[in-house]
Amino acid sequence: MVVRTYKEELRFLEKLSDCCWKIRKGFVSNMKVDGVFYVNEHLEKLMFDELKASCNSQGFGGFLPGMKQIANVAALPGIVGKSVGLPDVHSGYGFAIGNMAAFDMDDPKAVVSPGGVGFDINCGVRLLRTNLFEKDVLPVKEQLAQSLFDHIPVGVGSKGVIPMTAKDLEEALEMGMDWSLREGYAWAEDKEHCEEYGRMLQSDPSKVSFRAKKRGLPQLGTLGAGNHYAEIQVADKIFDKFAAKKMGIEEEGQVCVMIHSGSRGMGHQVATDALVAMEKAMKRDQIEVNDRQLACAHIASQEGQDYLKGMAAAANYAWVNRTSMTFLTRQAFAKMFNTTPDDLDMHVIYDVSHNIAKVEEHWIDGKQKTLLVHRKGSTRAFPPHHPLIPVDYQLTGQPVLIGGTMGTCSYVLTGTEHGMQETFGSTCHGAGRALSRAKSRRNLDYTMVLDALAEKGISIRVASPKLVMEEAPESYKNVTDVVDTCHAAGISKKCIQLRPIAVIKG
Repeated sequence: MVVRTYKEELRFLEKLSDCCWKIRKGFVSNMKVDGVFYVNEHLEKLMFDELKASCNSQGFGGFLPGMKQIANVAALPGIVGKSVGLPDVHSGYGFAIGNMAAFDMDDPKAVVSPGGVGFDINCGVRLLRTNLFEKDVLPVKEQLAQSLFDHIPVGVGSKGVIPMTAKDLEEALEMGMDWSLREGYAWAEDKEHCEEYGRMLQSDPSKVSFRAKKRGLPQLGTLGAGNHYAEIQVADKIFDKFAAKKMGIEEEGQVCVMIHSGSRGMGHQVATDALVAMEKAMKRDQIEVNDRQLACAHIASQEGQDYLKGMAAAANYAWVNRTSMTFLTRQAFAKMFNTTPDDLDMHVIYDVSHNIAKVEEHWIDGKQKTLLVHRKGSTRAFPPHHPLIPVDYQLTGQPVLIGGTMGTCSYVLTGTEHGMQETFGSTCHGAGRALSRAKSRRNLDYTMVLDALAEKGISIRVASPKLVMEEAPESYKNVTDVVDTCHAAGISKKCIQLRPIAVIKG
């Protein structure tokens, strides 16, 4: 492999606009399309510093720099358009986190790659509104935070409180939110406000290994650890009053609840199993990739189809998981305010995934194509009038939920037509890491992080205080930088800024 100097690497990079860079073919070998990444000046520095560090260090540890990963994805068979890095992009397994790419379903060589979905299949965000205001919640904020912490199981080895048998799990994997609805854990309207209506129809539980099911059975309805959280938030700023009103956010100060979680150990096992099968398939079908972490299989192959069916089952599990926690959140609020969730207007604004691969219709060079769109650390952001978004949001575009880091604001954006053309209807998913977990643990003291949150008036409940260091705001890019870049690039539009007042974490 030829090792180029940083100066030589820069020859392949071209600034297209204030917030968009192009990675030209040749940056890595076998690129089929160009790469692009969206950044503002602060985020740009992080990306280029990472590239520089990899050029200066012969033994660059961990993952490849984000730019190299975006380019390596552009070299995968069957890719169309371009390999896209969103503003929260950072190094991950195979694909960078914040990297999306689309593959032509009509191309027999096109591939599906578990690295383009991630280990936490259908990790995503759900936002509930309430008719409460900050003034109603502040007097009981500590008790409410404790009640939420008591209701929702959190932490690494947490077990669910929703009764589950092996038969229930099989049905949940197949039915997704339809299972929750049947069992009385969801409202009918919840499904309407969920990507894919909370159920991927191609799910086949028989493609999920016994081990994955064993890991998933006790964990349904649990938050998990890491960057997952449940937050009580306040609508701090409304940028688009019309869109906010359609979501039921009438004015600033209104209280919402955000739930960020995924498919827990089950999704992780589905991804691990698929990677093992795909390594063998690559040898058999002579598929060559630039990075062995990009293990993949032809979409039409047995391995490719098995993964897509198993991934859909894990995605359904994640929707049932977030729905179960919605049920527990509604209970916690109803108990605290001595009323019903219905009277508190605790409706789901939207639920959207940011780790998934889905078959979608898009226009490429003036032709409509059926594509397999991989979104890893990237959120679907469909524009107004798109047939796959709920009727309530036809005039505004799909709500896009961007979770902030612990103690920082989160955002609701809406999808745009420009994003549909430029990024296959995709935008960022959060802040994106700036420091690795190990570095965060070395550099930060958890008591200082907790004190900083208390100073901001944010109540916090954590199962493991040490994990707080990994999730401190200093470990991440600035979420406002990320969102402003998406807004400036026109790939999504700012709607609401949400400020946390209580955080529940693993």
